[in-house]
Amino acid sequence: MVFVTFSSLYSFQGPHVSRFNIPHADKIVHFVFYFVACILGTFFLRERTKGNLPFKKAVVIMILGTIFFGILMEVLQYSMTVTRTGDLLDGLANTTGSFCGGILMKFYFSGKRRLKWEF
Repeated sequence: MVFVTFSSLYSFQGPHVSRFNIPHADKIVHFVFYFVACILGTFFLRERTKGNLPFKKAVVIMILGTIFFGILMEVLQYSMTVTRTGDLLDGLANTTGSFCGGILMKFYFSGKRRLKWEF
C-alpha cells in the first residue's frame, strides 16, 4: 500500500513523463492497483492470523479496507496536493477493482479449490 500511496500523492509531471495519450488509462491503472491490493491483502490477513480469520471475513475486510483507502487517497489528492486532483471516476475505478478482486478470491477459492497453507 505504500506504493499506491506514493503513486497517488506524488506529482509525475515533468520531462521524464511519457507523452502517450491513452484515453482513461489512469482508470485502468486505478482498477488494477486496487484489484491486486485486495487479493494480496486477503492473503496477508489469512497468513497473519494463521488461518484463524475465516476466509470470507478476510475477503470482506479487504474489500472494505481497500475501498476506504481508495476514497481516502482521492480526498487527500483533492485537499492536500497542488498538482493532483481527486476524481470521482478514479474512486469508482478503485472501488470496482476492490470488488472484482474480492469476488475473484471468493469464487476461485470456494468449493473444490482451497488454500493449502499449513497453520
